[in-house]
Amino acid sequence: MNDSPNKRAVMVGIFISLGILFLIGGILTIGNIHGTFTKKMNVVAVFDNVNGLQAGGNVWFSGVKIGTVKKMDFFGRNEVKVTLNLNKSTQDYIRKDAKVKISTDGLIGNKILEIYGGTAKAEAVSEGDTLTVEKSLSTEEMMSTFQANNKNVLEITNDLKSISKNLVNGNGTIGKMLKDETIYNNISATTASLQSASNKAQKMMTAMSEFSSKLNKKGTLANELVTDTQVFKSVRESVYQLNKIADSASAVVNNMKRASENTKTPVGVLLHDEQAGANLKATLKNLESGSAKLDQDLEALQHNFLFRGYFKKQAKQKEGK
Repeated sequence: MNDSPNKRAVMVGIFISLGILFLIGGILTIGNIHGTFTKKMNVVAVFDNVNGLQAGGNVWFSGVKIGTVKKMDFFGRNEVKVTLNLNKSTQDYIRKDAKVKISTDGLIGNKILEIYGGTAKAEAVSEGDTLTVEKSLSTEEMMSTFQANNKNVLEITNDLKSISKNLVNGNGTIGKMLKDETIYNNISATTASLQSASNKAQKMMTAMSEFSSKLNKKGTLANELVTDTQVFKSVRESVYQLNKIADSASAVVNNMKRASENTKTPVGVLLHDEQAGANLKATLKNLESGSAKLDQDLEALQHNFLFRGYFKKQAKQKEGK
């Protein structure tokens, strides 16, 4: 009978011990306290403003939690030195040129630190290294930005409202175009003129195309001028001969000009010596007078009885022919 209470006490003790073990395991699982037993290393980041970050906040890298914020201390004049307690197993993945920024766990969650970036050329981070900090906008700065954007949107909306009102009232060039049918008719007429000009340009291009096709048609003068070297040679020789004729004519004109300027030549005497000109005029007058007298003498001979038969015989012979 005495053994039964002892057995009951032992069983109760065993159940209590198992309960305590399960309780400890649940606490470790839920609170992630088992991470306390992993190897750690400390790195540092210096912020101008931690924006509500607290010790114990999570540190993330590529979407994986790799440590916590160990402590925060004031540094310099107005900076905060944050010590990060990171898992030693992640050392090979974080580079010395990686950057740290303050982020939010969810939309309105707690502040966390996020490590990102880094190049393969840089060495792996080591104990006590200081990572580069990227400045992030605080909630107040974001709200200020939103406020400024709201003001800009309001101004744009007011401007659009004013523009639409002017358009409806027919103010401005576009408003008049919407209201005044005359402007619309003018634009239509201008468009028609442009269309007509385009059609004429198209016809001209067609004519040029036909002309160019005729140039390629064998047997035509234009094609021979363009393609036949013999025709081109003949044309070139003709042009050369014309140039020679023009040069000869120019030389003749120059010689005549020089002869006329020289008072010793006959042409020069006739052009420049007034006495010679008067003599020539008198000679021509005498020749004209002598010619008239000769005609009278011949007329007299025709009526002379000695030569009358001869002239009649000559007249009959001309009529017989």
